[in-house]
Amino acid sequence: MTRTFIVTAGLGAAALLSACQFTASTTAETDVGDGPTIVAATDIAAGRYAVMVGGCNDCHTPRYAMTGGAEPAEAEWLKGSSEPHSGPWGTSYGKNLRLTVAGHSEDEWVHLLETGNSLPPMPWPSVRAMSEADKRNIYRYIKSLPGDPGQPSPAPLPPGATPAAPPA
Repeated sequence: MTRTFIVTAGLGAAALLSACQFTASTTAETDVGDGPTIVAATDIAAGRYAVMVGGCNDCHTPRYAMTGGAEPAEAEWLKGSSEPHSGPWGTSYGKNLRLTVAGHSEDEWVHLLETGNSLPPMPWPSVRAMSEADKRNIYRYIKSLPGDPGQPSPAPLPPGATPAAPPA
């Protein structure tokens, strides 16, 4: 009976100790001090997910929105777009985020996303509401994209100006 008690007590202690160990999600949540954040296997995977669900490709990647995400290949994402977005503000174009990231440190990128202000349809209130960790993960994801970073997007046009047709 004493042996059974010792084995049972030992198993109970082991269960209690295992319950006190940190899991990956607990550690990630503990490391984030500025609110909810995306937890993924890697920072780059979290950044990719944020880009996808945040709709970044809809404006910053040509043909993405028009094809329901079928085009272009991921290696071409976020190179900016010559597809116009027109409204009372004039016409704006999705910036080449690869070039933007290439010209900024990670800390500068975070500051840009915290203070940014540009023409619609850029959803600045939503971007500013992201956690710092998510902003850093997006930076790391964009930096990880392969290939040529592309060319700058066209400059915005004032109200009343007619945008050129985007290339086919």
